[in-house]
Amino acid sequence: MKFVDLIERKKQGCVHSREEICYIVNSIMNGEAYDYQISAWLMAMYFKGMTEQETSYFTEALANSGKTIDFEELKGLIVDKHSTGGVGDKVTITLVPLLAAAGVPVAKLADRGLGHSAGTVDKLESIPGFNTELEISSIVKQVKEISAVIASQAKDIAPADKKLYVLRNTTATADSEAMLAASIVSKKIASGASHIIIDVKYGSGAFMKTAEDAVQLSKRIVKIGRYLDKSITAVVTSMEEPLGRAVGHALEVIEAIEFLKGNITSGDLAELTYSFASIILMQLRYYDNEAEVRNYLKSLIESGKAIEKFKELISVQGGDVEIIDNYDKFNLPTFKIECESKKGGYVQNINACEIANALGVLGGSRESATGRIDHSVGVYLNKKSGEYVNKGETLYTIYSNDEESTRIAQRLCDGAFSINDSKPAQNGLIYEIVKTDEDDDV
Repeated sequence: MKFVDLIERKKQGCVHSREEICYIVNSIMNGEAYDYQISAWLMAMYFKGMTEQETSYFTEALANSGKTIDFEELKGLIVDKHSTGGVGDKVTITLVPLLAAAGVPVAKLADRGLGHSAGTVDKLESIPGFNTELEISSIVKQVKEISAVIASQAKDIAPADKKLYVLRNTTATADSEAMLAASIVSKKIASGASHIIIDVKYGSGAFMKTAEDAVQLSKRIVKIGRYLDKSITAVVTSMEEPLGRAVGHALEVIEAIEFLKGNITSGDLAELTYSFASIILMQLRYYDNEAEVRNYLKSLIESGKAIEKFKELISVQGGDVEIIDNYDKFNLPTFKIECESKKGGYVQNINACEIANALGVLGGSRESATGRIDHSVGVYLNKKSGEYVNKGETLYTIYSNDEESTRIAQRLCDGAFSINDSKPAQNGLIYEIVKTDEDDDV
């Protein structure tokens, strides 16, 4: 068997066998396949696609390309949450300590950001001293001791996916439905999670541009999970505009802290955090009534248990817990520019992609795996959709370290806001929930 022959087969639209899939993954791992060959296969696969059976084989092969985490001591009850990527998405940072405070063990292995989608690991590394590079033994120990961990994908966990993740982002194949599904599920299998919730984003700031595409991806993810005996719930949510008000690593951590302190009680960040936590606790049968579970979750915020759990998480992973009460501990940017609205009216929409592009100009994103990012920069949305802004009132705030990049970012942000006289209808954030038992006819 030769890799070039498999490129040709996929180029012709042929379906790979399990043996061929295993050969592809093994060739990636042992170096037999060059990056340019893997890239060619990725492009062929992007255009010709994968069947559900192929995707399941591929997912399993990726998961088996390295070590797997065993949480046997915890009787196998481990929750993990994953997002397909968005702009301003800091729900993992709010959700993990909230669930841990509820007594649910959560092991979150996160990615670094590439392109417009910022990674949870990058955000947490804006906390001075916070260590995300944990060994498997440390991950297991931490979950056992404090019920929570947020770490980067260990080098031994689905390493073939880690290599492909970089190549997908540098060959414009990152939004392949089959690849997204295989990448997500393989890491969750290898990381030992028993109950998995996937936030599948759609919209201008997501890989999936339409809700219909996001639903199709969700169904594929759930079906792969069923094939590989994993309980997966996929929640299709909107990413037409940034989630929350903060976009940028340190800014997003601060916003997450404000939620965990109880200072943010409404809005999209609060709504999605409570929704995901409710789905998980009801899936685990802790509660069977959504109103009751939401009241319980809010009590964990109001009592201070959730923010204390986040402090514990920061401390155990070497971070400076003083940032909870002293935001000056973060590396602060040089410039803070409050940008005024050029007209009065209701904010209709904020294009998430344009805000993400502005963050990139400021230095807050990377285009390659080895690229550096500036954790201090970002954009704060003083006004969100549905809110009224007066002419001359602050519409958004730019945090930057360079005057030229600030000017470019401002042009992008100005173009991201749509404002007119009528108040827009407020659509729900959750479009659809796809569960295993609802997927029998897919």
